[in-house]
Amino acid sequence: MENQYCKVGAVTPIASNRQAIHLLEYQYQNFVEKASNINDAKLMEFFELKAEKIKKVLENLMQQIFSFV
Repeated sequence: MENQYCKVGAVTPIASNRQAIHLLEYQYQNFVEKASNINDAKLMEFFELKAEKIKKVLENLMQQIFSFV
């Protein structure tokens, strides 16, 4: 019997930087919105931390794009 590999949690690479920027901007806005609409302090902090991480990734991606221009 051959080994079979499960694809649960598999990551599909994003084809273009433009696509990545749109996706990251959407995720960032989504987490910021969730953080502002929640009453639980710990959950709000979680969403804010997620938004900050996405913001850093987005800023790094933008720097990489503009460094090539």
